[in-house]
Amino acid sequence: MASSEKSFFIYKQNPPPALIPPLLPVPPSLPTPHRGGPAHARSTHRLVAEASAALAEAAGAAAGGEGRARVGLCLLCGLPAAGKTSLARGLCRRLPRRAGWTCARLAYDQLIPAEACAPRPAGPLPLLPSWKRSRRDLLRCLESVLRALLTGEPPAAPAAVARAAWERVLACCRGQGLLGAATGPLCLLLDDNFYYRSMRYEVYQLARKYSLSFCQVFLECPLECCLQRNRLRSHPVPDQTIQLMATKIEVPDAKKNPWERNSLILKSLGCTPEDDEQIVRLLATALENPVKQNEEDTEQKEADRAICAASAVHQADQTCRRLISQAMRDARDKNLLPSEMKSLAEELNKLKAEFLEDLRQGDTWTRQTNTQNQDSDPATTEISSFQREAANVVNKYIFK
Repeated sequence: MASSEKSFFIYKQNPPPALIPPLLPVPPSLPTPHRGGPAHARSTHRLVAEASAALAEAAGAAAGGEGRARVGLCLLCGLPAAGKTSLARGLCRRLPRRAGWTCARLAYDQLIPAEACAPRPAGPLPLLPSWKRSRRDLLRCLESVLRALLTGEPPAAPAAVARAAWERVLACCRGQGLLGAATGPLCLLLDDNFYYRSMRYEVYQLARKYSLSFCQVFLECPLECCLQRNRLRSHPVPDQTIQLMATKIEVPDAKKNPWERNSLILKSLGCTPEDDEQIVRLLATALENPVKQNEEDTEQKEADRAICAASAVHQADQTCRRLISQAMRDARDKNLLPSEMKSLAEELNKLKAEFLEDLRQGDTWTRQTNTQNQDSDPATTEISSFQREAANVVNKYIFK
């Protein structure tokens, strides 16, 4: 595989003609898309065979190459009823036959109790919402399982996690034969909505901590399609929950977040041979490139710094607004004329705009005036500089 393919692995496919692919029973009015004749089939079979060979080669390197991860984490993301569970079950059947992988599915909706996502009862707010606490505990349980898989030691219950939560994870792993002796690479499919990027980043951090391979498969399904499928379930999710999630969901973006480089975005949800080929290649690429523990992620650090800078400017803006409001009240108490109050407001707002722009550009006022106290907090000193300048403007109107 070319190095360019390894460094940026996000794909998009054209959507199928049908609104609802046939993963669940659908009304006759929604036909199954036709995928072509024998020539098309031969072509896709050849692609799948090539992808399988790539995965087998990667698996062999992982088993025999020093420093290679034998465990891979693959996140299956998307709205409820997008097809994640059907895809996971299909992969668990096909991957062991195709390349000798052990494949297991950890479904969050089975491991997190329903009451954790129920509306909060009346009373004092907890320090951490129940659903967040349940996700945190599940991540800790996953880490304990990973340690057991990597060291060969019996899994140990994580501290500060409810016994019931740990028992659910253990039962899921034992039911799929995960805690026995593994003879080849293991792919753990984490089946969840993962609609916030921060939810996925927590798993990436876990992969980095233990030098595991990491990738994401995001099922991009139309909202109406998900709603119709969901209504066919025995225990459907409320429509408003899916609609709200659709407004919040964050699609993988490797340009902004280099850690998401091993991501696959699928619009065709019927798991065609072409989809299989892309998923297998994604897994092979991730397996060949496990996340390094001490990997320097310069681009991510720059993005984090930009976020921090934007937050600092926002806080400075709020403080400046309060200072200007107080200055205007002081000026009003001195009986300034309406025309003078208007001019003063315009001058103070102009001063604030210049101050904030200088902050964005990193050009601090304390450096300009050479008045910075080395022992004081830089943010406080900068605001003090603005406050002095604003006071000078106000005094100009009051004492003229």
